[in-house]
Formats: sequence, structure tokens, C-alpha cells
Amino acid sequence: MLLLPCKADIISTVEFNHTGELLATGDKGGRVVIFQREQESKNQPHRRGEYNVYSTFQSHEPEFDYLKSLEIEEKINKIRWLPQQNAAYFLLSTNDKTVKLWKVSERDKRPEGYNLKDEDGRLRDPSMITSLRVPVLRPMDLMVEATPRRVFANAHTYHINSISVNSDYETYMSADDLRINLWNFEITNQSFNIVDIKPANMEELTEVITAAEFHPHHCNTFVYSSSKGTIRLCDMRTSALCDRHAKFFEEPEDPSNRSFFSEIISSISDVKFSHSGRYIMTRDYLTVKVWDLNMENRPIETYQVHDYLRSKLCSLYENDCIFDKFECVWNGSDSVIMTGSYNNFFRMFDRNTKRDVTLEASRENSKPRAVLKPRKVCVGGKRRKDEISVDSLDFSKKILHTAWHPSENIIAVAATNNLYIFQDKVN
Repeated sequence: MLLLPCKADIISTVEFNHTGELLATGDKGGRVVIFQREQESKNQPHRRGEYNVYSTFQSHEPEFDYLKSLEIEEKINKIRWLPQQNAAYFLLSTNDKTVKLWKVSERDKRPEGYNLKDEDGRLRDPSMITSLRVPVLRPMDLMVEATPRRVFANAHTYHINSISVNSDYETYMSADDLRINLWNFEITNQSFNIVDIKPANMEELTEVITAAEFHPHHCNTFVYSSSKGTIRLCDMRTSALCDRHAKFFEEPEDPSNRSFFSEIISSISDVKFSHSGRYIMTRDYLTVKVWDLNMENRPIETYQVHDYLRSKLCSLYENDCIFDKFECVWNGSDSVIMTGSYNNFFRMFDRNTKRDVTLEASRENSKPRAVLKPRKVCVGGKRRKDEISVDSLDFSKKILHTAWHPSENIIAVAATNNLYIFQDKVN
């Protein structure tokens, strides 16, 4: 009997914080689970890389828009961490309509000895109070609390697909299919619309915004990608409404590759600035491309993720897999990129050596200290023992969401309702 995962448990986003000590996941049930890295102990030095559950909380609940008779699902679309300023941690989480700022903090002491309340919290009779007590803090078991500090709502008509924290750490942006809004963290009741591609007549709509991200160092610069395979870089110093882009990145289409599916597979599902801010990485259905900010007419690198699926596009269209939105990530030094595929495969491309590898995230090879073996897909002809036929791939097992530790070779891979964490082999 095949046991299908509960829909609410399917992981929908994965994100390391700026130090890599915490890893947050969001799921379709509106929950956020935060994992904390084990501190190194002298007795068990190899346990340093392990992540254990630190906090779990319900970020979003299902809602209903009565004006439009629309259900708003609780699924977490994106999580973004803010840099740590004090003992507490802050993160943004969003579903289709509402962004929330959460504070995650620890409590290991509790106050005792109130004058007007007893130890259970009940109010005491003032006439019975004969002496003044000084409250004291007593140790208690460590408690991790998650509290919503801000709720940013009612600003998006369409589904939010991206949130990105600005490098000034005072503002962030949220993007939906047709608009991008700029928010100040202190102001929840209004946002500033910086991109609006909604045509006056919706019948003239030809493209939608698919992803957006701020530049890691320049607070005035951001990029957004479209379903037509184009990337626009905008400068907020130019005008209040960034309807005119500063740069436009597009690769001319090869007429020999033109097909019915060309427009669908060219739609960009993810866009990421490199940590240096010099490059942009984009992911479409079949490829990952790296663009230099100084060259708009074509990417400087193109990596084939699963080109063997080109002959299967018809069946992938029929089962809707062709519309899957794969994400892509850089490693800490921008030298390796990672993205997901089907059959629980994920791909890594080394930009310096031009070598690539296909690895699999599955329960069979996820035992502690197990070494991942490279996988190969056979397209036709004789299949070797260690290869898998393209016809045997399981398209229900897909890796859409991945994350890379900001400074170490530790990766997090979400495969449906399982989270796998792999790290470089330590001798």
C-alpha cells in the first residue's frame, strides 16, 4: 500500500539564517519549524553539524475572502530571516496574501513574588497585603517563544510569490503576479507600490512577475523576473514607480528549438543575486543561467539541469509537471550552484571546474555518515547497472526547495514532506 504524505506536511520553503545556526522550513499547513545546530561537545565532536528542532509555531491560518468568495490557503510561500541584532531572532513569513514579522526568543527565568498577584496569577485582596515584597527572577526550563510583532496585510490583489529584505534592514519588498510593494518594517497599514505591470485591459496581459529580489549591498537596486524568461533590473533612485527598468536581461531564442512548449519552459521560476552582487542566477524549467550585471544580451553560463526531459514535455504538460517552480541557490563563495529535479534528484554545478553531479535525497541513502553516490539518467540504448532510465523517473517526487549554509558546505533539501540535511564529508 502506498502511503501518500499529508498535504499539510509538504514543505514549501527552506531558509538558513545569516549565521547558518538556524534553519527554518515552512509547510502547506501554515507551520514554521525552526531547527538549531548542535553546539560542539568534546565527547562527540562529530555531532556539530546536526540540526534539531528548536521551535515550531503556526504562522498562518486558512482564511476566506468574502468579497471575492475566495479561500486563502495557509501555505507558507517564503521565509526570510533578518540579521540578528540582539538575543532574539526575527523572520518574515508569507502566505498568498499576508506577510508577518515573527520574533523568536528564549526564556529561562520567570518572575516570582508579586505584591498584587499570587503565584498562580490570581489577584490578591489588597486588604490582605501587609508587607511589600521585591519580585525576583527564578530559573526555569528553557522556553522558546514565537510572537507575531507585525502583520502586513491587505496590499496584494494577487498571490505573493516573493519577499526580500533590503540591505538597509529598514525595508523589504513583497511581489505578486503583477505588482511589487515596498514596506517599512515599522509601518503595517501602508506600503509603496514600486512596480505595476497590470494592463488597463486584463485581456492584454502577456506576462506576470514570477520572482523578485533586492541587491545584497545596494539598497536602491532590485531585480524581478517574468514568465517570458526576461529579467529587469530597477533602480529606485530613478523614479518613484520603477515602470522603466535600468537593465533588461534576455537571451534571444534559438529558432531551431522553437516548439509549442517554448514559452512555458522559458518562464523563470527563481532569481537570486550572488553574495558578491555581481551576478544574477535564474532558473527556468530545463536550465540554470548565470548573468553578469554588465552584460544584458545573453547569460555568461548556462547549465542543463535535466535536458533528457526535452522529449517528455508533452506528457509533463498533461500531468502539469511542466508548471513546477524549481528554486536555485548559491554556495557561500558563489562558486557552486544547486537546484532540484525529479525523482528526488538534485543537481550541483561547479562554476570553476565546470563539473556537475546528480545526487539523490532518499531515506535509503540518508543514514548518518552515509556518503551520497552520484546518479546518472540513461536516455536510450543500453542501461548500465548504476543508471536509471528516464522512463523510470518518479515525477511525483520532486525537489523544488533547497538552501545552502552561508559559509559552510551544508545543504538542506526539501523532498515533499521530508527535510534532508547533508554536509561535506569530514575525514
